[in-house]
Amino acid sequence: MSILDEFRLTDRVAVVTGASSGLGVAFARALSDAGAAVVLGARRTDRLAAVAAAIKAGGGQAISAPVDVGDPDSCTSLAQTAMSEYGRIDILVNNAGVGTAYPASRETPEQFRSVIDVNLNGSYWMAQACGRHMQPGSSIVNISSVLALTTAGLPQAAYTASKAALMGLTRDLAAQWTGRKGIRVNAIAPGYFRTEMTDQYAPEYLDGMVSRMLVPRMGRLEECAATLIWLVSPAGGYVTGQTVVVDGGVSIT
Repeated sequence: MSILDEFRLTDRVAVVTGASSGLGVAFARALSDAGAAVVLGARRTDRLAAVAAAIKAGGGQAISAPVDVGDPDSCTSLAQTAMSEYGRIDILVNNAGVGTAYPASRETPEQFRSVIDVNLNGSYWMAQACGRHMQPGSSIVNISSVLALTTAGLPQAAYTASKAALMGLTRDLAAQWTGRKGIRVNAIAPGYFRTEMTDQYAPEYLDGMVSRMLVPRMGRLEECAATLIWLVSPAGGYVTGQTVVVDGGVSIT
């Protein structure tokens, strides 16, 4: 057996939230390329359908379904859709996320809670919904952020708090589920990749962040997706409760 076979996901079923753009699309395509059938969830159903169609056009298996991860019932519905279509869930990628940049002195309770509801609570509800169906050998990956580890010059209290909390949630779920249920739980903390979120930043801001990086460039989506494939495949079978930072070194500068 080749070492590359350890990265194959043949006959696996993966649920990906936030799969309508950015890293979510890259994750879905990579999972399909590795052999998994993918269940795509997001609120923007028109874009989801386009991603699913592209995966199927490339010979993969994919279905899409609307989900609001801040609603536990909606999360349960997405998991049930996966089970109805494929009869199993082996992988969950908690990628759905929102970001805001409000000064802490003026951020309203509603603005703060709206971020926590998606980034943190939504990941928990999805883990609950899918974890009920997962068998030993399954894997969950929560998408945190480099901003859980460093600051970046913007007022992002809700976003950074939610992403730091995801790292704690990852450790606790791993402690609860890996030994008892055989479900590995890890997180990825991406740095700066070209996505819709980073497109909202001023060019001079991104230039300043790149100047801090030890690898002086924005990340390629495929580089983060490759980390995901390692974590959810047999190649990562001895890794649980960890946060893998993929950031070009910006968090240590």
